Amino acid sequence: MIVTSAGSEFEPQNADPHDGEKNNSREPLGAAPNSDERDQDRRNGKQPRQAGEPRRDKRDVHGWVILDKPIGMTSTHAVAVVKRLFQAKRAGHAGTLDPLASGGLPIALGEATKTVPFVMDGRKRYRFTVCWGEERDTDDTEGRVVRSSEARPSVEAIEELLPRFTGLIEQIPPQYSAIKVQGERAYDLARDGETVELKPRPVEIHHLVLVEQPDSTHSVFEAECGKGTYVRALARDIGRLLGCYGHICSLRRTLVGPFTESDMILLEQLQALCDRAASGEGSLADALLPVETALDDIPALAVTRADAARLHRGQAVLLRGRDAPNCSGTVYVTVAGRLLALAEIGNGELIPKRVFNLTGLTASPARNQESV
Repeated sequence: MIVTSAGSEFEPQNADPHDGEKNNSREPLGAAPNSDERDQDRRNGKQPRQAGEPRRDKRDVHGWVILDKPIGMTSTHAVAVVKRLFQAKRAGHAGTLDPLASGGLPIALGEATKTVPFVMDGRKRYRFTVCWGEERDTDDTEGRVVRSSEARPSVEAIEELLPRFTGLIEQIPPQYSAIKVQGERAYDLARDGETVELKPRPVEIHHLVLVEQPDSTHSVFEAECGKGTYVRALARDIGRLLGCYGHICSLRRTLVGPFTESDMILLEQLQALCDRAASGEGSLADALLPVETALDDIPALAVTRADAARLHRGQAVLLRGRDAPNCSGTVYVTVAGRLLALAEIGNGELIPKRVFNLTGLTASPARNQESV
């Protein structure tokens, strides 16, 4: 939805020195990293910097990279790798994807980190395969078998059961999950041998279908669900009701909020693009989606240069006259087609909540055009 008022060109001022994360510390050129730094680098998937090797300068990069995460890589490691490839100052992801899963991991760089909650609150779509006959303590192939059965479900029995897992349902998260129990992660307690009692939580399953039954032991499903849903728990609970038990043996995320498979880029492709950019044959901007792509479900409001200047200083703007919008709530504000702020409309005022400073590397014009 686009709501417009009279607009004109606006050049943003320098960023507020208190806006966003800043790191003004500098290590002397050529100083050797200490052992703690090297250990942290290894944990984050970085190659440790050798003694005498200069620290790479980080830069302002703003936008989304939708990584097609490979199996075996943690989400934290993926963020660290992408951040290093772009030499970006800030990075984060919009929803953890298990190491055994592949598919869409939206990684926010720079000012895009301010829009992460809008992606995390969006729908997710998964394609997953359940292996029948065994329930495992992790609800996937990594765990130990805790229940088993010789029974195998029919297509008819599975399809008859699926409506019970559609809509708003109660779900007990897996024991091996990131949910905190008395300040500790559930998976840490489970790994220490403790029995973790997690309470049921409401989750919403918008769509759940049986896609394929390649053999009697495996079934392929597709699910579209809301925030907080565990697909591993779906496999566990369906297997229990069918009386044959089950666990996830493959999982791929195909949609996160506004991002689909067509937006994804393989790590190898990103690395190749980085190599070409380093030799002057391309630009990493081609791998970026605009920051505002995450705000597709939010109305946009175009403002004048004068109003933009006030909003950029954190000041509210009065909305009056025939061009005043008749909506309320959250909007994203643009000036001359450029993202400026997230704001709230209420009581005849436009109140800035998050102001963006997009100075630096952003999505290429072609990617900006694709997002329109």
